[in-house]
Amino acid sequence: MFNLFLAVSPEIFIINATFILLIHGVVFSTSKKYDYPPLVSNVGWLGLLSVLITLLLLAAGAPLLTIAHFFWNNFFRRDNFTYFCQILLLLSTAGTISMCFDFFEQERFDAFEFIVLIPLSTRSMLFMISAYDSIAMYLAIELQSLCFYVIAASKRKSEFSTEAGLKYLILGAFSSGILLFGCSMIYGSTGATHFDQLAKILTGYEITGARSSGIFMGILFIAVGFLFKITAVPFYMWAPDIYEGSPTPVTAFLSIAPKISISANISRVSIYGSYGATLQQIFFFCSIASMVLGALAAMAQTKVKRLLAYSSIGHVGYIRTGLSCGTIEGIQSLLIGIFIYALMTIDAFAIVLALRQTRVKYIADLGALAKTNPILAITFSITMFSYAGIPPLAGFCSKFYLFFAALGCGAYFLAPVGVVTSVIGRFYYIRLAKRMFFDTPRTWILYEPMDRDKSLLLAMTSSFITSFFLYPSPLFSVTHQMALSLYL
Repeated sequence: MFNLFLAVSPEIFIINATFILLIHGVVFSTSKKYDYPPLVSNVGWLGLLSVLITLLLLAAGAPLLTIAHFFWNNFFRRDNFTYFCQILLLLSTAGTISMCFDFFEQERFDAFEFIVLIPLSTRSMLFMISAYDSIAMYLAIELQSLCFYVIAASKRKSEFSTEAGLKYLILGAFSSGILLFGCSMIYGSTGATHFDQLAKILTGYEITGARSSGIFMGILFIAVGFLFKITAVPFYMWAPDIYEGSPTPVTAFLSIAPKISISANISRVSIYGSYGATLQQIFFFCSIASMVLGALAAMAQTKVKRLLAYSSIGHVGYIRTGLSCGTIEGIQSLLIGIFIYALMTIDAFAIVLALRQTRVKYIADLGALAKTNPILAITFSITMFSYAGIPPLAGFCSKFYLFFAALGCGAYFLAPVGVVTSVIGRFYYIRLAKRMFFDTPRTWILYEPMDRDKSLLLAMTSSFITSFFLYPSPLFSVTHQMALSLYL
């Protein structure tokens, strides 16, 4: 029993740490003795420390994966796939929090609840990654979404942030209802919620008759709920407005963390639920549609955050390419794509946050950035080139492996579409670099120096993006072990 406690100690610790942070913030922010101090930076550092300690506990519990598998596999599952996805999620959360502190000072942002809700939603996503039952899966998704609705509207003095939170709440509740309806239809048709039981029932199951129609409709509704949560076409409508209206750190968090947790959960559902063939066809269509719309719609954008929102939609299509393959190589390429996408997105939003100090909002505001801050312009250009998939940067390796997996599984139409949309997408990525290096702005803007936290974050992510091609084998071997543990 003690070993079981050690195996689940990361989740237990982050739950307790979140409640302690909430109590600390409430007590001291309302204290007349301390003159009602603003606690957002203080709580932010404590929140970052909590996430890092959770990461260490998760790493220390790696030898106990087998023990946890035997004792904790009724509703959740511990394996190498769970372990590495949770590590990537915690690293992304730590990177998002670390880029927030200068934003708090510049915007005079004093809502400490924002930081409390980030580890709270991370707790839900940790459970979602390891969920092995449709009830546990739905509860984890719903707990995560409730936190997202609040942090999207956390900038209370901004009507755009309030609008973003309200839109997310209404549309998110609609998608959650669809997801729950799909789970209930499958339960009504099979009498099972556990993925192992569903696998035994549905193995070799032919879609015929009224009972099978209920199963098919349940699978369809579950897929729609998942695709909405990860902003895949045709359920992407909410993403650009919410990404633009939310505070920039929230946009960064929404662009990375849910995609890691939900992609992990979709992979587990499609494999253990034994109805991967139906989901594979749905994801095949949505992958193509996301890539095409992301490439074409981003060309017409004039705002930086909306451009990154449509870029995120396009990259969801590329990542779904690996899932639509339904093979070990496809899952491995999906994991490689998510890892590199998370690093590139952290890099991009850290630069956007640094530019927001001077109220840079439109793409036209980036004119002559190379003359006033050449290092930042070069770093931003490298990130955009990696997004575009230009060799030898990490983004190229990611897309190459995804398209290679698509060809390996016989998806001969999917890979050429991905290549064509990637070439089209290079237009608006290279346009940003052209704007920074060759255009003359109407009004010259003096860019302020970047703070130390974002400088260190950019140094680490940019170094990985530029040097990944020199030694990619560690990531390949780790993701291969993750994909194997998902199938075995």
